[in-house]
Amino acid sequence: MTKMTYAQALEIAIASVSDEVAVERLKALKAQLAKRNSGERKPTKTQKENEVIKGRILEVLTVEGRQCKDIASDVEISVNKASALLKQLVEGGLAEKYIEKRVTYFKAVEG
Repeated sequence: MTKMTYAQALEIAIASVSDEVAVERLKALKAQLAKRNSGERKPTKTQKENEVIKGRILEVLTVEGRQCKDIASDVEISVNKASALLKQLVEGGLAEKYIEKRVTYFKAVEG
C-alpha cells in the first residue's frame, strides 16, 4: 500500500462526494494547496535579508579559498548562518566549495 498525499485524498473526496457545496469547498482546498506548492509566493522578510547578506558574502569571497568561519567574521554573522548561505551560493553556481587536508574552503566563481 502506498502513502496517500493530501492532494490525492482531496481528489478521491471530490469524486465520491455528491453534495455540491462540499465539492466546491474541496475544490477550493485543492486550489489553495496547488497555489501553496507552486512557489508563486513573494519572499519573506528573512529571505530578503539573506539576499543582502549573500551579496556581502560574495564581496568578501576571493579567487583564493577562505574558511566559513573567516567569512562569517568578515560579514559579522554566525558561522551557522554563513554555512547555510554559502551552501545556497554553491548550489546557485556563484561560489565553489573544495576540501583541502580535511578543511573546507569556499571561493568565488571566476567569470
